[in-house]
Amino acid sequence: MTKDLRIKRLTVHQYGWTQRELGYDYNGFNHVYLAGSTVEQTGFVFTIETEGGITGEYVGGTGVSYAQVAMAAQYLIGRNALERELIWNDLKRALRKYDRFGIGPIDIALWDIAGKAAGMPVLQLLGGWRTRLPAYASTYHGDENGGLSSPEAFADFAVQCQEMGYPAFKIHGWGNGPIAREAAAVIATREAVGDGMDLMIDPACEYETWGDALKVGHACDEANYFWYEDPYKDGGQSSYAHRKLKQFIRTPILLGEHIRGIELRVDQLVAEGTDFVRADVDYDGGITGVMKLAHIAEGFGVDCEIHAPGHAPRHCMAAIRNTNYYELGLVHPKVPGPKSQNAIFADDYSDDLVSVDAQGCVPVPTGPGLGIAIDWKWLAAHETGKVVYE
Repeated sequence: MTKDLRIKRLTVHQYGWTQRELGYDYNGFNHVYLAGSTVEQTGFVFTIETEGGITGEYVGGTGVSYAQVAMAAQYLIGRNALERELIWNDLKRALRKYDRFGIGPIDIALWDIAGKAAGMPVLQLLGGWRTRLPAYASTYHGDENGGLSSPEAFADFAVQCQEMGYPAFKIHGWGNGPIAREAAAVIATREAVGDGMDLMIDPACEYETWGDALKVGHACDEANYFWYEDPYKDGGQSSYAHRKLKQFIRTPILLGEHIRGIELRVDQLVAEGTDFVRADVDYDGGITGVMKLAHIAEGFGVDCEIHAPGHAPRHCMAAIRNTNYYELGLVHPKVPGPKSQNAIFADDYSDDLVSVDAQGCVPVPTGPGLGIAIDWKWLAAHETGKVVYE
């Protein structure tokens, strides 16, 4: 690691692609199946260049993330890219009035630099050992359009995924729908796959009341679900409410996607508001933040489940003992895989439904850093914006 790793330049590339057979549900927030419809999607590629010529690359993040990257850009120029912990804590303080989404892409790109400088994959820098990760099929939300539009449709799709090798399946149910249908989907899916597949449900905070959450929780108990995630419209934040819910159901609760930072996760665990810890590389301060959360969970003797797919989550999971499944999503029996989104990669990396092997596992990239191979020619043809900080 003798190269000059002072940060010289940051670049944010924005690009677009079209997703077929996709629309929106009742309030325009959740993507759902809609035959013949298309949705215009936005993606980002973020790079950090160093004086010595090594460039950190990350495909991911949101518009919110890169608004905060702009706030941190001048602080980063001239910094040693290996001083991740110092940078992480400085940005944690600087972005304290915001959600700190900007830390994620920055930290991930810095880890990519470190891996490239060392000539090894990030998973090895983290002490990782796994090369294959068991995945669960994480569905699009239920719809009213002939896709995942009934309990039987979810059950049939779970069987399809089980036959593909997936060891686990997660339902994202309906928004603004009958709670009895939600509970029926829980039961029908278990009856269809039998006892050999782990099942989860994530209402994504759609249920109107704590009482609705309780009704579905009873169904989860009956169907022996592995976890019950962010059920109702408190936003997955109230430790008291979920501790109270836990007093009436047996199914483990998974929270944490909608609170920020390590301190609030500790508070949530101490208050017994959750059984699993949720972590996300974009939301929780990159690879550094996710590994902190995994170790916090380990200290409490519980598991840390990483939200959403991607290169960085795979490297993190490869180095975490107390975790169970890689979230492969969002998937649907009638929505084609994100081939245009995957086209950003010059290799065969994919988070499509068919990405798993016969045992339901995905590989961990083994190239230096994150192991990303970006198709820069494709990006140039689909770029919709670019910002450079130097």
